[in-house]
Parts: sequence; structure tokens; C-alpha cells
Amino acid sequence: MGEQIIRKADSIESKYWVNYVESGLPRWLIEVAFVCYLLQAAINWTPLMHWMEEHAPLASAVIQTFGALVMYFGLMRGMKPLYRPMTIAWWVIIALNIAGFIPLLFPVLIGTVGLPLAVSLMLVYLPFGCAIAYNYRGRLRQVGIWMALYILISSIVPVLWYLLGGADNRIIDYLMEFSTIGVILIYAWVQRRVLI
Repeated sequence: MGEQIIRKADSIESKYWVNYVESGLPRWLIEVAFVCYLLQAAINWTPLMHWMEEHAPLASAVIQTFGALVMYFGLMRGMKPLYRPMTIAWWVIIALNIAGFIPLLFPVLIGTVGLPLAVSLMLVYLPFGCAIAYNYRGRLRQVGIWMALYILISSIVPVLWYLLGGADNRIIDYLMEFSTIGVILIYAWVQRRVLI
């Protein structure tokens, strides 16, 4: 009787504890997506970001979109057999990232669609990341936690930078850049660990 209870508890816990999902994507594609995240972190450095926006908007748009799309698609496919696959939320995030490709490609549009898109991303990423962190344990929980931190730091830190006079203060400027670059690197790493 005691062994059955322990086995039942272990099976319930295994339902929540997820360290790996089978995405069906080739490893090389996941690694390319990870490299895109690394490049995204690198071009997030302000002088390089401005240069990329002026001289290579297509490369910038691809780098900032491709990695996330591959990782999200892989996570969506890998979570299908889980007890809460959250497929609709994954499709919404994928659609918003595809929509984000357009203003990255044409930086002139950032002024008109940038704010609504940023707010939409925040309204989806934050609760979705919290839902993943709440419903799962293991490495998949880390994906949820870092998804929420990623959108918070990517959206709120630049606003704080502006409000604190970041254009005039080099220390605040460096803090903003290091925090946004750091969160991209960690977020990419935790996604990669679940997919590989």
C-alpha cells in the first residue's frame, strides 16, 4: 500500500517535472537559433544597434526574430504531450514575434507600431511566463521565469533609463545595456537546455 502511494506521488511529480521536451527539430537548427540569440544580445549594445538599424535592417530583423521563432516553435511542439501544452499562448507569442519583424525591418515604423507591439508582448509574455513557471518544475519552470524577466527587463529597463536621464549618465547607460544583454543570454540558454 505504501509503495503504491509512493509510486502514485512519483507519477504525479513526473507530470510537473520537465527538464527536456522533444521538439522534433534538428539540433543544428536549435544551435543556429541559439547563435541568433547571442548575436541579438551583441547587437543590443546601443552603438551597434543604431549602426545595424541604419546599415543592415534586414540582418538585424532576422537576428532578432529567427532565434526566438525557432525556440518558441520547438518548445510549443515539445510541450504538446505535456498535461498543459499551452499551444494557443505559444501561437500568440509566435504571431507577435512575426509581427515584430516588420518594424525591425523598417525602423521608420517603430514610432507608430513599436509601443502597441511592446505592450502586446508584455501582456502576453508576462502572464504566459508566470503560467509556465507555476505549472511546471525543472528546466521548463526556468524558461517561464526567464520569459517573464526577459520581457520585464527588455521593456521596463529602457523606460527607467530614460526617466533617470540615461542619455547623460554613463553608469546608468552601462547598467541598462548589461542587464538587457545579460537577460537575453540567460533566456536563450535556458530555452536551449530544455530543447537539447
